This record gives sequence, structure tokens and C-alpha cells, in this order.
Amino acid sequence: MRFLLDFTKSWEIFIYLEIPEVSWGNYVNNRTDFLKEMIQDLKDKNLFIELPVLSTEQKNRVVLNGKEVIMMCSNNYLGFANHPRLRAAAKEAIDCWGYGAGAVRQIAGTMEIHIKLEEMLAEYKRTEAALVFVAGIAANRGTIQALMGEEDAIISDELNHGSIIDGVRLTKSRRMVYPHLNTEGLKKALQETKDARRRLIITDGVFSMDGDIAPLDRIVELAEEYDAMVMVDDAHGDGVLGKDGRGIIDHFGLEGRVDIDMGTLSKAFGSLGGYIAGRQELREYLINTARSFIFTTAHPPCVTAATMEALRMVQDEPQHLRNLWDNTKYFKKAMGNMGFDIGRSQTPITPVMAGESRMAMDLSRQLFQEGLFAKPIVFPLVAKDKSRVRIIVTAQHTREDLDEAIDIFERVGKRMKLI
Repeated sequence: MRFLLDFTKSWEIFIYLEIPEVSWGNYVNNRTDFLKEMIQDLKDKNLFIELPVLSTEQKNRVVLNGKEVIMMCSNNYLGFANHPRLRAAAKEAIDCWGYGAGAVRQIAGTMEIHIKLEEMLAEYKRTEAALVFVAGIAANRGTIQALMGEEDAIISDELNHGSIIDGVRLTKSRRMVYPHLNTEGLKKALQETKDARRRLIITDGVFSMDGDIAPLDRIVELAEEYDAMVMVDDAHGDGVLGKDGRGIIDHFGLEGRVDIDMGTLSKAFGSLGGYIAGRQELREYLINTARSFIFTTAHPPCVTAATMEALRMVQDEPQHLRNLWDNTKYFKKAMGNMGFDIGRSQTPITPVMAGESRMAMDLSRQLFQEGLFAKPIVFPLVAKDKSRVRIIVTAQHTREDLDEAIDIFERVGKRMKLI
């Protein structure tokens, strides 16, 4: 490889460099060869997954890996991800605000449109204020790390989302884990941490692998009795539970009694990002201390505008939420009647239990061959003997889609002896 470098013609200095050819395949020698063994280990355990690739927009039927299939595992609960109103809002915002924000929020990235979205979120969630993060995982990590210190205690449901677990690990706080949905276990943990400076109870609202709902009413009662804060991750409740999809806090009528409401813009609202809703002081403190907020560039204005339109839509077009629940009930009833084990889900998340990882992987593969796409959920996301295919019915699914999906499940289920 040869380069002729002309630093300045006025100086008439030319440097001719002879650089030996490099074999990039051997550039890092064998320092990462261990990855091959680790990948093979994943394959041997039926835990290796490749990224599926869409060739169409996100909707009820898609072309995935070159095959047309019914999409049954998207978080696009209300069908907003490709809705004309969100498309139009995004396009208009690009013309008005440009594409990128250009900086982190603390420096020069906060635009009026970002503030407007946070005001809309606070009004929607009936809190004093809200703060948007680049993603739900950033909201959980940044908030937990900023609020909790070495003298504090965090009490967490054993099946909480991985982003909550990551946030807890970033602190030096004492950690207590109570059995899933077990409020007696929570009460015991509260009694055992009475000497902590501050205590924070954290729970998912809707648990993403099983679709069950936290007993938030009882959790709040215990928090008030033992003077602890409550944080709820409502990622799968936003747009799904409560009036106009306001989430689990509205579902239980607990407005003003939950300290930290974490939600996502990436699922039912069809957009991108996470947020924290609560008191104005909480917002101000996180702006100054939450590292995952401080060190990330602001959302592109088009994403922000589309999210604002989604918030309007969920309130002025109630048919989307109604369709979501009508479809959910129809599908669950049919699957239960066929004899599938669909767990104890109370939401559109429907686990179809398969047992060992190999069975879940095979179930997903056979469903895809028949024209239905649903990802397997295997260890370590769930226990080794609790692997499943997770189905999420959306408002976009037609009755024809659901009937075809039910027929596919029946054929594959009988073939695999799951029913």
C-alpha cells in the first residue's frame, strides 16, 4: 500500500511512504478466538439466535427473511408504528426542525418540541412532570443509579426486567428480592430493611415474559405503611391498561400515590424512547444526576413529533385500544380451548409454554414454516424448563389473521404433541 502525502506545495515537501500490506484476518491474532467456542456452546445448548430481518414496514403481515408471515411477536400493540398520522407528524417535524438534535439535552440539544412532549406526557400520566430518555433501559438505569446510594435499600420483584436489574447493579445499595407477586415476601423485606436511609420498591407493571400484572394496589399500601418509595416499570402497560391506555397506575386508581412512573415510547406508542413521570423535583434532579440522560444526544425532532401524535391518537381514537383487547380475548380463548398452556397472562402478552429450550426453538421454527412468526423465549430470559413462544396480539390483526394463526398453532401443536 502506497501513499503520497502533499503537506504543502509552497514548502515543496513530499513524503513517499512504503507501508507493508496488512492481512486484516490476522490483525488481532487469536485474542478473540474464544468467541467461536462461546458461540458454539450457545448453539449446542439451543440458545443461539440470529437476527430476523424485515423487508417491509412493521404491521400485521410482514415479509421476514424473505417469507411472508403473520407477525405475532411485535410490541406494536396499537398498530401505531406505521400509522399515517405518525408518518405525517414526523415528516412535518423534519421540515420544521431538521433531522437531528445535534447535542445532549444539557448542552444545546433541548428544543421546544422536546419540552412540549414532556408536558404532554405529564398531563397524560397525571403527574407534575416528565423527563424523556433515549430508551427505557436508560430511564431505569439512570434513575435507579441517581436516586439510591450505599446507605439505601432496593426491594425488587424476582422477575423484574433486566434493565431494572442492571440499574440496581449500578448502585451500592443493599438489595432484597421478593418472590414474584408475593406481597408477604415484600412485607418481610420491608421489615428487614427498616434501618436503611431510603428504601425503593421496584416492580414491573406488566411482566414482559408472562403477561401477568403486579398487585400494585397492595404494593402501594405496604410502601405507605413502611415509608418506602415505589417505582413501577410500566413499559408493557403504557397504551394498554387503564383509561386511554394510561397504564397500571390508572388501572388501579393510584394517581398521586406512586413516586416514580417509568414508561416507554417504543411499544404501544410506536416510537422510540423511555421516560420518567413524577414530581417536578424528580425531573430536575434527574436532569442533573442521571448519567444515561446527561450523556446521550436528544431525540430527533421527527421521533418526538410522532410520539406526540401517538399520545393524541390513543386519547381521541379509542377504537385502537378496544380492538387490541377484543383481539386478545378472542385469541386467548381459542388457544385455551385447544389445550395450549398459556400461563396466567392478563394482558395481550400470551406465552405458549413449550418446556425446554429445544422445544421452544422447534415450535418457533415450525410456526414460521407454516407462515407465522413468533420468537422463542429461552434461558436465561426464563427458567430452563419454562421456555416458550411469546405471542403478542395487536390492534392491527384482523379476524382473518387470528383465525389463520389459530389454525397454524393447532396443526403445529398436534404435530409436536403440545395439545
